[in-house]
Amino acid sequence: MRNRRHRSRAVVAFATAALLGTTVLTACDAQGGDASAPGGSAAHDGPSPKPTPTWDTSPRSLAAVGDSITRGFDACSVLSDCPEVSWATGTDSEVDSLATRLLGKRRAASHSWNHAKTGARMTDLNGQIEQAATERPELMTVMIGANDACRSSAASMTPVAEFRTGFEEAMRTLRRSLPKTQVYVASVPDLKRLWAQGRTNPLGKQVWKLGICSSMLAEPDDLAAAASERRDSVRDRVVAYNKVLKDVCGKDKHCRYDDGAVFDYRFDGDQLSHWDWFHPSKNGQSRLAELAYRQVTSEKPAA
Repeated sequence: MRNRRHRSRAVVAFATAALLGTTVLTACDAQGGDASAPGGSAAHDGPSPKPTPTWDTSPRSLAAVGDSITRGFDACSVLSDCPEVSWATGTDSEVDSLATRLLGKRRAASHSWNHAKTGARMTDLNGQIEQAATERPELMTVMIGANDACRSSAASMTPVAEFRTGFEEAMRTLRRSLPKTQVYVASVPDLKRLWAQGRTNPLGKQVWKLGICSSMLAEPDDLAAAASERRDSVRDRVVAYNKVLKDVCGKDKHCRYDDGAVFDYRFDGDQLSHWDWFHPSKNGQSRLAELAYRQVTSEKPAA
């Protein structure tokens, strides 16, 4: 009897162990192999790390590319560049350029570069970016497109598809050399609004006759249907260029378009050159710097 009771207890113990073993294996399988028990995973301890932001609001170096506006053309003397008042990299204290605002006066002198060229069009942007990339800037500013619309005639304006191809090529060139450099893209100004503002100034109209933006500014007092249609076609082309700038920039996580801030800005007489009443004056350059600084230092891009 004692042996029989001993064997019975042994059978029960063995069956219980087998049942417990099966339960443990089943629990492991339900957790997925070596997974810890619920609530025991170290991976879930503490808050999740914040993702690294894609936009640095405090870049430490800056290179500018673009056209006559970024060169400060006609801001200091007639038909001349004046880069010291450039909205992007100028040193003039009255302008308080983007570089000065971001870097401070001393650092801006050694860590900002202006590769813009008066008269440049989109076809020139790729070469400018190649040059600017050698400086390895943390931020690159782009303002170009006015000269693509400012041609000898409306028929000579750069086709929109060609403008897009040029900008895409320039961005690819930048990314091959500098995959993380930030890019601030300013919209093309509203050339028709500049015509409306400057056409009342006799001196400005005399300078316009020298060939400044003939597609828009030729025969400035002609309000007949044909002239109005010509100016509207130039404005429409600028709108199309700005859409290209927005679209291409929007595909690059390190690029910010100004969402039409420059195009929408209403330059007045104080903010236009007192020689040609078309390019920004020193005051106008300061306004451009202000617009750029506001958007470059914003945590989020313009809506």
